[in-house]
Amino acid sequence: MPLLLTGHHGEISAMTFGKGSRPVLLCSASADYIIVWDIELCQKRAKEGKVATGIVIGTLLGEVVHLSFCFSDERVAACSGATVYILSAKRKEVISTLTGHLGPSTSAEFCPWNKHILITTSEDRTFKVWDLKTGAVCYQSFVLSASPLLSAFFVEETRHLITGSTDGQVWCFSLHDDQKCHLGTKMDLQKMEKRHQMHQETVNHQAGGAEKSTVDKVEMAKPVLKMALCSSFTDTNNEQKKDKSWLCIGSSDGLYVVDLATSELLTALYFTDYPNLSITMAGSWSISPGQDNSMVFLVSSLFTPCVVLLELHLCDLGMIRACDEGFSVFPSSPPLLESPLNADLKKKEPSHPKKKGGTKEQPLVFHSKVKSSGYTSVPRRIMFSPKTNIQKNPSSKKANKNAGLFLRDYPADSAAPTIPHIYLSVSNKPVYCLQYSGDGKQVLCGLGDSSVLSYKSSLTGNPDVYTGHDKPVSSVSWSLDRQWWMSASEDQSLRIWAHGSTEPAIIMSDSLFSKPIRGAQFYYLDKFLLFASGPSLYLYLYNLDITRDEIKRYRQRSVVKLARSFTTTSTTDITALSAVNDFFSYIVLLCGSDRSIQVFDMNKSTVASELLDAHSRAVHCITQNKGSMFSTQAPDSYNLFLTSAVTDGVKIWDLRTLRCVRRYENHLNRCHPCSSAISPCGRFIASGSEDNCAYVYDIRSSSYLHKLRKHSDTVLSVMFNPATPELLTGTLDGKLRLFQSSSGAHLSDDTSAAVHGVPNMTG
Repeated sequence: MPLLLTGHHGEISAMTFGKGSRPVLLCSASADYIIVWDIELCQKRAKEGKVATGIVIGTLLGEVVHLSFCFSDERVAACSGATVYILSAKRKEVISTLTGHLGPSTSAEFCPWNKHILITTSEDRTFKVWDLKTGAVCYQSFVLSASPLLSAFFVEETRHLITGSTDGQVWCFSLHDDQKCHLGTKMDLQKMEKRHQMHQETVNHQAGGAEKSTVDKVEMAKPVLKMALCSSFTDTNNEQKKDKSWLCIGSSDGLYVVDLATSELLTALYFTDYPNLSITMAGSWSISPGQDNSMVFLVSSLFTPCVVLLELHLCDLGMIRACDEGFSVFPSSPPLLESPLNADLKKKEPSHPKKKGGTKEQPLVFHSKVKSSGYTSVPRRIMFSPKTNIQKNPSSKKANKNAGLFLRDYPADSAAPTIPHIYLSVSNKPVYCLQYSGDGKQVLCGLGDSSVLSYKSSLTGNPDVYTGHDKPVSSVSWSLDRQWWMSASEDQSLRIWAHGSTEPAIIMSDSLFSKPIRGAQFYYLDKFLLFASGPSLYLYLYNLDITRDEIKRYRQRSVVKLARSFTTTSTTDITALSAVNDFFSYIVLLCGSDRSIQVFDMNKSTVASELLDAHSRAVHCITQNKGSMFSTQAPDSYNLFLTSAVTDGVKIWDLRTLRCVRRYENHLNRCHPCSSAISPCGRFIASGSEDNCAYVYDIRSSSYLHKLRKHSDTVLSVMFNPATPELLTGTLDGKLRLFQSSSGAHLSDDTSAAVHGVPNMTG
């Protein structure tokens, strides 16, 4: 039997249940009264034949449009006009009156981790954070949109605040202990819906399915009426509890499930797709966790007096996101017989002409050295003289200590490098690329003036200058043994240099390639040269020889040989590539100008998988989590990689599932190719930005951790030192800035640290 509650004399405009389970409280509001009902007590009185009554906590407060309980069910927030009333839930008492919005208030929510904090939204397109102890405003947002704000929601696990507007805009802010809010991500339901539909159409086209017609669909606003976080659910396949950052958004035309970590639409359930439903437009939503890994929704119709009860099974939603194929950077089998990785370069033995006329110039003694007879030496006058003033060489001891500095473990628990240490002006041209050597002692800087500078990692002393390119240097790369490094330029040439030599050992000129070289690097433990030009991927064998014939110095003795060349499936230009050189790996990641990411299996010489529409623009930077010889991470961590695209932020992907797992977009990147990097410990992400700052993110959070200011121009390049907690940045106007960690700026001189090589990463 339904329970009938009477007591209001006007239309009921708002209702809400309490947060607790015993007793179950319900608050209802009309223009005359605001009443709190004890549901169990009302049911008991109804069974006894008595009239169910509640507690009137407010009278004549105007038209109330929103009600919410605090988490202890002791207070109620009521929105009426531009005023928010804080009422006692047990008696008729107005605890405080909050005024300050310039338009009618639309929602008010209590903070779950701080009972004295309240957030309110308004039609003036702003939200305010209130301190209920003083009744003062802690934070007031800027005008977020051209449309009014409708709803707000707290995420306790990540300390985030989410608000939505009538035009489908969603903002996610981080709320710190000082009650100041920082914008983390911004989402648009309409744009996410279009990307989701395009992706589904592409998948259906590849699978040979029929595409849905979109001719009859009318574009309409998607007001954010209600938001709730999907509860944790248990995966039935492996019986593991998964805590998803999935946000349910109830709108007028259906339900949208969004992944907050990636700002992607997981699924959209429209009322029109279910003809048996008696509702086509929603007026309000109520969301609650259900049983057996489900969410329950109570939806009221906007035009008809009816409600519907919906249930969403999270396991079914998880199956939609499941991916059948996955990959790993670690090989699971030896190379195939026909694999290009088995290619080898036959080295020609030097041929010496045979001498005629028999044996000549034989030595007269059997030893290579003959002791002098001593006839020409000065006679010895002093037979023995003791050394009484022996002095130790302090420089050698200091050198040994410095050498030990680079042999210690990378501090896994150090703070992010944020302390400015060195500022250096190297050129008036952009610093397009940076690359540390594997031991962290040297760093290469590729400049826009077509030169490459080689500095000590401390940025002290004069750099070695390498010239020869005709256009800006686009990439530099060290070999694993740190004896060689290569540079590629926009002049369609590639050069390999011996460290310390000003003449290149190999020059691959522009006559071999039709377009600029991208992503040049050493590959497969320095066995190959790997790079891209246009739509082609090239794999070269090489043999380096820096000796020169003094008469024919123009003739280089180094040898390069094409092992194999490949063309991408879509025949679009490759904009960036990445592969692991520190250990054997078959995987090469390719980014195309068609906004796709291709996983290339070098062992099978084929594209193993392709991610379409990975970004809204073409990827200009891809970075794998390679760690360093000084740190060891969990094996699965090496399957993560970053991609950066103009206007679309930074995304981190998991190679095992081929899905984006998080998105970072606090930095500004509108036109320049700002790079990104992962720290050797795998805990931090750095990105360049066009607001003259570098941003450091915690890899587990989409909000930035530190904002490194005081750069003179756009930060184009960022790179972590593999040996010590340091971050090097390069700017558009040719400046370098070195940042150190607060816990790693002054390391101990103890040289007893364990020396170790590449971490054991067999899979």
